[in-house]
Amino acid sequence: MADELYEGMEEDDIAALEDKPHENEQADVIVQNSEAGIEPDTPVYRLRLAYSHESFLAAYHEELNTGSWVLVPTRYGRDLAQVIGPVRCFSAEIARIERPAQEEDLAKAEYNSGEEAEAFKICKEKIENCGLEMKLVSVHYLLEEPKILFFFTAENRVDFRELVKDLVAVFRMRIELRQIGVRDESRVVGGLGVCGRGYCCNMVSDKLKPVSIKMAKDQNLSLNSMKISGPCGRLLCCLAYEHGFYNEQRKLIPQEGVKLTHEGDYWKVSEVNIASSRITLTTEDGRILQLPFCRFERGADSRWVVKNC
Repeated sequence: MADELYEGMEEDDIAALEDKPHENEQADVIVQNSEAGIEPDTPVYRLRLAYSHESFLAAYHEELNTGSWVLVPTRYGRDLAQVIGPVRCFSAEIARIERPAQEEDLAKAEYNSGEEAEAFKICKEKIENCGLEMKLVSVHYLLEEPKILFFFTAENRVDFRELVKDLVAVFRMRIELRQIGVRDESRVVGGLGVCGRGYCCNMVSDKLKPVSIKMAKDQNLSLNSMKISGPCGRLLCCLAYEHGFYNEQRKLIPQEGVKLTHEGDYWKVSEVNIASSRITLTTEDGRILQLPFCRFERGADSRWVVKNC
């Protein structure tokens, strides 16, 4: 029944699955202008914040092993980040790694993990007591600063001043609440998509790009919310992966509605299947013919003609 729900819906309703303006805009994770003073031949690495799955670039004067942990300044404060691997070509800003993580750093991070679970419970109770319409996503204690980060989602802006006062009274340290989008929530929490693999935003890339209904239309996908949207309630990130390829391919082949002559008969392009590289032609008397892309080319008069491969 759910699959049929959106089949007859208006295009404006389907468009509600698109990203809202500025919803997924992310500020730089690194400290602004932190690349100053870094030598050109200094090794550069891509790092990831485990608690938010955001990645960024940072330099260090020595070689670092993939998977190791380092202390680095971020927009949240000085904290641990994991080395994903070295980077050869880049154009983004670069942070400066302070030092590799030591055993006491990792031990403190492990201890904080247990504290975060307790802080999550407390904050969730405070939210319910304050009657706020917000969903707590995750909690993180900064390693080198007395500050706790609370990530949450909400449909609208939330006045959480009273909540902050309650949390400060409990934890006796700096409290920072950050509202994130539903895509960001999926990136932070993770999970399995309809393909059976981990969420792209969590496993492949943290750089969230806006996805539009036009991308689904260009790929001849059914405008069925159950098929083109992810668990976050927004359009699937993977719709953007092949969009460029589909656009380039469509420039090389005739589109739906084009009429042409083949073996003395008039045919009309009724379907273009880029995935299978085949075009379906039909005649007025109901005959159907499927031909591969390689059979089509533009003639001297710029009209499409069918040739032999």
